[in-house]
Amino acid sequence: MHRYRRLRRKELPIDTRELARFLIGKALVHDSPNGRMSGRIVETEAYGVGDAAAHSFRGMTPRNRSLFLEHGHAYVYFIYGTWFCLNVSGEAEGVGGGVLLRALDPAEGADLMLRRRPGAPLHKLACGPGCLATALGIGKRHDGVDLCAPGELWLGAPDRRWAPPSIGRSVRIGITKEAHRPLRFFERGNPCVSGPRGLLR
Repeated sequence: MHRYRRLRRKELPIDTRELARFLIGKALVHDSPNGRMSGRIVETEAYGVGDAAAHSFRGMTPRNRSLFLEHGHAYVYFIYGTWFCLNVSGEAEGVGGGVLLRALDPAEGADLMLRRRPGAPLHKLACGPGCLATALGIGKRHDGVDLCAPGELWLGAPDRRWAPPSIGRSVRIGITKEAHRPLRFFERGNPCVSGPRGLLR
């Protein structure tokens, strides 16, 4: 089993863009009833204050209120009638902003992930935000969860065997509003990163 320590809230930047970069190379862990699933976060996107593409842009609603929680909470939403997506709130309490977790490099529980993503090769198990949430069994029940507190879903610092990543940046993908903004961060050279290969520089 990989060893992680739970990230403390004080370690997380209170700024959505900085948090999106900070989370590359950190661990996402789901201690499910069937066993642990974990992996290294290798792709994120920032959706911060004043961003027309952010779910928080028009203010707090019952659907998006988790984005306005203190940084380090989960915001989970359903999209296209098919996928759940996991975000991490990125600002001070009462300020809306979040980091979309787009891809994970599986480390533990790949067999459990395959039950939810049958036939997917290892590097595609959690490649893309919908695939990530599906593979790890993340759903609406996790909306609002404190990812820095004791619980089944949490953010971790990896053990020392994981080398610090080389981080690239590009425009965001899969959106139409403010798609030109370079707010997507990824681990260079990692095959688990999603999106067009031409953006992976």
